[in-house]
Amino acid sequence: MSEIHNYTLNFGPQHPSAHGVLRLVLELDGEVVQRADPHIGLLHRGTEKLAESKPFNQSIGYMDRLDYVSMMCSEHAYVMSIERLAGIEVPERAQYIRVMFDEITRILNHLMWLGTHALDIGAMTVFLYAFREREDLMDCYEAVSGARMHATYYRPGGVYRDLPGHMPQYKAGGKRDLTKRNGNRQGSLLDFIEDFTSRFPKCVDEYETLLTDNRIWKQRTVDIGIVTPERAQALGFTGAMLRGSGIEWDLRKNQSYEVYDKVDFDVPVGTGGDCYSRYLVRMEEMRQSNRIIQQCVSWLKANPGPVMVANQKVAPPSRESLKSDMESLIHHFKLFTEGYCLPEGETYAAVEAPKGEFGTYLISDGANKPYRLKIRAPGFAHLSAMDEMARGHMISDVVAIIGTQDIVFGEVDR
Repeated sequence: MSEIHNYTLNFGPQHPSAHGVLRLVLELDGEVVQRADPHIGLLHRGTEKLAESKPFNQSIGYMDRLDYVSMMCSEHAYVMSIERLAGIEVPERAQYIRVMFDEITRILNHLMWLGTHALDIGAMTVFLYAFREREDLMDCYEAVSGARMHATYYRPGGVYRDLPGHMPQYKAGGKRDLTKRNGNRQGSLLDFIEDFTSRFPKCVDEYETLLTDNRIWKQRTVDIGIVTPERAQALGFTGAMLRGSGIEWDLRKNQSYEVYDKVDFDVPVGTGGDCYSRYLVRMEEMRQSNRIIQQCVSWLKANPGPVMVANQKVAPPSRESLKSDMESLIHHFKLFTEGYCLPEGETYAAVEAPKGEFGTYLISDGANKPYRLKIRAPGFAHLSAMDEMARGHMISDVVAIIGTQDIVFGEVDR
């Protein structure tokens, strides 16, 4: 009688749950996973080395393209590392704007995660619900930066520009009556965001109605991909992956930056360490982000002020001056082509990105570009635990584990 051997299966990159860029080599005993070996690099673009060949300010746009679901959070870490090396103090209004958009980005990320995670497991409706709210927040991105995804809105010393006083409206076309759709777009961007935050908790209630007590959802997520608190720490987990295992660690609280110490919010912590616990943590995170945004809106409405430092070494001249002053035009040209030199030194700046701790380690040798740039991507550590999380589970559970890790390969492959 011939021996029965384990067989090997390629999962992805064509598999829809692998999102086009992950190849898992699964060693199987029947349908039970004995070993899961992630093969990465299909989206490698050499971002860190590219950044070392360009002026500091020309690499901000690259950060958007790392975790391309959490764009401004990635910008934030890189910009903070430049500011720390240069000794720049960011205006308070710009700090509040950054915190507000970090939390808008967190909601954007979690809505994408929720919709695709549910879709991969077999729940179609949630995907459509989540993208309904994402549209409003993508419009906020577009209103401040002109782009729906790759904003390049955070700049060393502040932000690109202050919040617009008018929210863009839908234009007439066809036979649709746009009165209702433009109803909450009559005021400023802050008015629009305030209206969104008043509606959003009910939207989260809708998602939870669809999933939280859903028998099939719980069968697919409870006791799947369990990671103990000790292993979560040892594996380098951060963000919801760490807090889902019961470890209360959040950079916004534990190593506060910008004005997070001035806003009130709670850090949700799970107990089970499984896919379901991480789902509950992220759902509560959306509610807490909504609280933070509301506080930022109230402060920003009451406190006008500058959003960029007056230091002309890093701050570009105003667009108005470019049209009439040759010196401003030359300054603008040289700033964006040659950049600026930073003092010699090294620094590490990290933010609590939606997926975990996103950090940039920057070394300057006194030139106008980094001597070294190293990016700490949370998804890289999470994916490295795939074998441990998937072992002993069924093939179908691998899909749930990929979803719970909330991986985006722009930051993993870099």
